[in-house]
Amino acid sequence: MTTGVRRRMGVEERRQQLIGVALELFSHRSPDDVSIDEIAAAAGISRPLVYHYFPGKLSLYEAALRRAADELALRFVEPHEGPLGARLLRVMGRYFAFVDDHGPGFSALMRGGPAAGSSRTNAMIDEVRQAAYEQILAHLRVEGTPPARLELVVRSWVSLAESTALIWLEGKRIPRAELELQLVHDFAALAAVSAAYDAEMASILVRMLSDEPADGPFGELVARLAALAPASGSASGSASASASASGSGSDGA
Repeated sequence: MTTGVRRRMGVEERRQQLIGVALELFSHRSPDDVSIDEIAAAAGISRPLVYHYFPGKLSLYEAALRRAADELALRFVEPHEGPLGARLLRVMGRYFAFVDDHGPGFSALMRGGPAAGSSRTNAMIDEVRQAAYEQILAHLRVEGTPPARLELVVRSWVSLAESTALIWLEGKRIPRAELELQLVHDFAALAAVSAAYDAEMASILVRMLSDEPADGPFGELVARLAALAPASGSASGSASASASASGSGSDGA
């Protein structure tokens, strides 16, 4: 009869195992609700052994947060090939897949979780935002210091994606695919509004749209807006007609 022997893990291997176990638990429940005992049980080790590798729950949480932040930042990496709208849509698909798979963990990452306010946690969150910002600038082929309005557009959009994901997690009342597409449309809309105020942004917008197909995400946005125009024009015409009729009535009185 052969007896199975449990292989002894090295220090770094055990640390990585505990981080993975903690991240999995934090992905399904708030980190505040996960105990060291649960982490130890899931890892198949004793509670004192967890403390041998991590001084406390906070240090383990921060290590799990580090892994989550690194993985989330990678979701924004996309080959610089093809229309920008399609690229951004793929990025949003990977971003929301992470959000969907790590709901409580994503909320904890963006809101600070048990380490809210700590400099290390804030730095990790800022790294994710900065990585996303730099990736978008790279897609726009912007090198060096970007124009002030472009920086505003990109950073605003990254913040919008983050806040949209957090709100969506509270009830998931809007289909995920619709939100992913809407956020791509939001990027185009933010850029278009900025272009209306600034010639440099206008040239960036023209370059951004130059290779966009009619059936791509940006083309779909134009079609959706165009479909609203007749109704808007009709309503405006009706309002003008009503105002004219009202004015005529007053003169007659």
